[in-house]
Amino acid sequence: MVELLAPAGNFISLRAVLENGADAVYFGLEDYNMRANAKNFSLDDLSEVASITKEYGAKTYLGTNIILNEKLACELESNLERIASSEIDGLILSDIGMIEDTVSHGLEAHISVQENVTNSYTLKTLKKLGAKRAILSRELSLSEITEITSKSPIETEIFVHGAICMAISGRCFLSYGLYGRSANCGDCLQPCRKNWTLTYEEGEDNVVNFSDVEDERFIVTGSDDASYRTNFFSPKDMCMIEYIPELMKSGVASFKIEGRARSADYGAMVTGIYREAIDSYSENPDEYNVKPEWMEELTSVFNRGFDTNFYFNTPFERSEDNQSKYIKRDIGQVVNYYNKVKAAELRIWDDLRIGDKIIIQGQTTGSITHTIDSMQIEGKSVDYVDKGSNVAIAMPTKVRENDFVYKLVERNIDD
Repeated sequence: MVELLAPAGNFISLRAVLENGADAVYFGLEDYNMRANAKNFSLDDLSEVASITKEYGAKTYLGTNIILNEKLACELESNLERIASSEIDGLILSDIGMIEDTVSHGLEAHISVQENVTNSYTLKTLKKLGAKRAILSRELSLSEITEITSKSPIETEIFVHGAICMAISGRCFLSYGLYGRSANCGDCLQPCRKNWTLTYEEGEDNVVNFSDVEDERFIVTGSDDASYRTNFFSPKDMCMIEYIPELMKSGVASFKIEGRARSADYGAMVTGIYREAIDSYSENPDEYNVKPEWMEELTSVFNRGFDTNFYFNTPFERSEDNQSKYIKRDIGQVVNYYNKVKAAELRIWDDLRIGDKIIIQGQTTGSITHTIDSMQIEGKSVDYVDKGSNVAIAMPTKVRENDFVYKLVERNIDD
């Protein structure tokens, strides 16, 4: 069975993806990973992360996948004993120089996509150095992945869902060049996602090509101020939910969901859907069908539109920013949960009505999405509640005091 590997940016996300079927989680440590702007975990948190994950029979991989300068490399090496004592399972490394020390401390060494592994010869060398797994380059096609994996002496891993970087293996210098914030050190400000303006000078060296080309994937739009606007730096998100059979047949060991900087409900939703798809195919490959509701649900959380990246040779569309159907509005907090009647008391600062879809999140609860089907105030059933009220709702899954409550509100197309 292929491993489903999900992201955890904090303890709420950790619970959320584990509750929704993740076989393994990957997470960041302050100063050593490619999501410096996410909350991340500290060294002191690692034992608790490992303990929680073991409750679910899942594995833990710590991302240490930035470009390590001498200072950071020395710091990481000096912390390996403490990292290993936390009983996590492995490290995701972008620097092959750390493989030997990682393995000597009893940790699995997984090679990051930042290493841009594109052939079986590299995998054989990584095997000699002690690596157990390599995340293959995101620029490979599915046929190339299948061939490389068939020749590989170590496990291979691929991304199946989430954001895609415009640069090969994420080795981008745009953020550093513009803001002095290095993507390769985990501090990317994502200028590629902005709407860029192009200007050019009249003459023989025009930078805008006005030839009659039918392929309009990278559209340049003219403006009244004689400039041209484009989003061609910003690819759509990857989504491979419709191609689970083809991916399963490739022989890779792990399917990875991108998104440590995204919300807990994103992690819960995406993990749950890929869990269901993988299990459905594994139980009966001949009867496997893609459920229409899978894509419907995936579009309900943050996304930039979907594409299949390089799996079928070339990505074909650019991103137009968030394409989700809903926004998440902070509306309240859990006051109490009553186990006997399976009801939660909420304090709300926005209106709430029967049929509203809410998300409840907390460090122990994780992320739960629920549609309101029953509400009471002082024992009387109600269909609508004004802001500023305390209301009891039927809630089959246990939630906890001080958990956050959000309401999903349909996005205006102009939001």
